[in-house]
Amino acid sequence: MSFELTSDAFANGQSIPVKYSCKGRNISPALAWNEPPAGTQSFALIVDDPDAPMGTWVHWVLFNIPANTRHLPEDAQITGKNIEPNTTSVGKNSWGDLGYGGPCPPSGTHRYYFKLYAIDTTISLSPGPTKEQVLKAMQGHLLAQAELMGTFSK
Repeated sequence: MSFELTSDAFANGQSIPVKYSCKGRNISPALAWNEPPAGTQSFALIVDDPDAPMGTWVHWVLFNIPANTRHLPEDAQITGKNIEPNTTSVGKNSWGDLGYGGPCPPSGTHRYYFKLYAIDTTISLSPGPTKEQVLKAMQGHLLAQAELMGTFSK
C-alpha cells in the first residue's frame, strides 16, 4: 500500500471549497493519511501554489508533526487548538505569517499542492523557518511523500 494523503473537503484534482480560501473562513481543510513507511520519526507538510504570478506561493509550512499522527483536523492551529503545540512546529508562508493562508489567486484557476513528507528524523530549526529551510533540513531523511492537489479560482 502506498503512502496517501486525502481530505474529506475535496478529492485530488477537484475544486477546494470556498470556506478554505481568502473568500471564505480561510481555515485549513481536514487532512488524513495512511500508515507511513517503517522508520518514520515525523512528518512535514508544505502547501504551495506553483501558478502564482511571482513564482511559487507558499500557503502553509508544518514540520515535526509526531510520527503517530494520521490526520490534521479542519482549522488546525498550532497556537493551541487541535494540534499538540509542544511538538508540531510551524514555518512562514509567503505572506510572512505563521500558519495557514488559504487559496487567494489574483485571477484564473490555480493549483494548490498539499505535500506530506514522512521523514526519519525530527528537524531542528529556529522558529518560523521558510519552506526552503525545511526542505533543506529534510535532505537525506525523506522516506516517502504523499500529495493532494486541489484547484481554486476567485
